[in-house]
Amino acid sequence: MQDSSKIALEEQLIPQLQFEKRGGLLPVIVQEYDSGQILMLGYANEEAFNYTLKSKKATFWSTSRNKLWTKGETSGNYLQMKNIMMDCDQDAIIYQVELMGSGVCHTFDQQGENRKACFYRSYDIEEKKLKFIEGME
Repeated sequence: MQDSSKIALEEQLIPQLQFEKRGGLLPVIVQEYDSGQILMLGYANEEAFNYTLKSKKATFWSTSRNKLWTKGETSGNYLQMKNIMMDCDQDAIIYQVELMGSGVCHTFDQQGENRKACFYRSYDIEEKKLKFIEGME
């Protein structure tokens, strides 16, 4: 028999994000709403999540700078929120976004533009090496 608090977390429609479960930060997968392409992975604390809801722009907790960070503040490549999804035990988030610029990655493609996504290489299991995804060089 399942614990009633677990059932409430997994089945009810009341958001109960589990920030305390992972030391205050939840992983956030960022997915392009129209194409389904995974663009990046970030982290949100409760403040970043609430600011995302208020601003409708994807906002994260920068683990390297130790501060709130709205994607696009310096590059202009904002991520406009379209939908937010949570996993079954509410300790991981998906931001489905519309890209308001050329790309989300801090690296640049061969044309000198920000890459559209941080996931621009795949791992070749047979050759045990990375290879560029076509069009993401």
